[in-house]
Amino acid sequence: MSKIKVGIIGSQFVSHIHTISLKQCAEAELFAVASPTPGNAEKFAAKHGIPHHFLDHKKLLAMPEVDMVVVGVPNDVHCPITLDAAAAGKHVVMEKPLCLNLAEADRMIDACRKARVKLMYAEELCFTPKYVRLKQLLDSGALGEATLLKQSEKHDGPHAPHFWDVNRSGGGVTMDMGCHAIEFFRWMLDRPPIKSVYAQMGTHVHKSKTESDDNSLIILEFANGVVALAEESWTKMGGMDDRAEVHGSKGVAYADLHHGNAIETYSVEGYDYAVEKAGSTKGWSFTVYEEEWNYGFPQEMAHFVDCVQNEKQPQVTGEDGRYVLEAIFAAYESARTGRKVQLPFKSDAKKPHDLWKPSR
Repeated sequence: MSKIKVGIIGSQFVSHIHTISLKQCAEAELFAVASPTPGNAEKFAAKHGIPHHFLDHKKLLAMPEVDMVVVGVPNDVHCPITLDAAAAGKHVVMEKPLCLNLAEADRMIDACRKARVKLMYAEELCFTPKYVRLKQLLDSGALGEATLLKQSEKHDGPHAPHFWDVNRSGGGVTMDMGCHAIEFFRWMLDRPPIKSVYAQMGTHVHKSKTESDDNSLIILEFANGVVALAEESWTKMGGMDDRAEVHGSKGVAYADLHHGNAIETYSVEGYDYAVEKAGSTKGWSFTVYEEEWNYGFPQEMAHFVDCVQNEKQPQVTGEDGRYVLEAIFAAYESARTGRKVQLPFKSDAKKPHDLWKPSR
């Protein structure tokens, strides 16, 4: 069986992560890269040994050899690129969050369904080795019946600069990282419906950079009675902090992605290494090694390649990405009203942030 030829759309942090991860997938062949910034795609292609590079993603999509595209671009262009890819008959792996609003999500899902291509949602926490083992513990009955789940991701600001601009990102830390937690909880519990969302948000540290939230607490109540708490922050100093907890009727388990598989480091000057770009590395920090593997990116990409190659149903789909986005919209509505918001939740807002601060 021939390898799946992959096109990369995007050339910044997450596209490097995707590319490094795809190199570890024996059934994938990196074939082309596109970026609208002059020189970026050419440099990216030279660095990663990719034979073709373009300024215009439509030229990449026009290549008959390309089977699948992996998209890592600002949120405001997720939808148009997906529509272009579907029209070109290419399978799509879309980086989180799925898009800016629910209408866009429906257009993306519909276009890919009509074109008979897969729309796959890149939520790596469903493939992260420590979290996979955490789910196995819960599924095996070792922890009894789940009662409370927690997940937190904290650092001092987003990887992608566009996230500071709410018109491009759609929201703040809830949009950037709360999406991880919501799908993580759904996956851990085998995706029961979300009954309600309650959220508290604030802009505490980065008011000069963004008008959206840099701290958020999100409480999800699932139809099966399980409660989940997400803690998301762009205000934590000292590098990344990413962890989860499962509390059950017969046990409890804690998984920390950095403490325990990182190098405890003190540096006067700081250093530059992959995930630490999201936070200062001066002073004490936790230096991550094999970052892609520890976060599950190679496993995720291998799964999506297998889905395309062997006509399998993706573990995380565009529909999952839409459901996450619906919960994010409910969270911003809750943060504005101070009330619990029931799901299903409908909104015609163009971006989640508009529900929180509609006057701006």
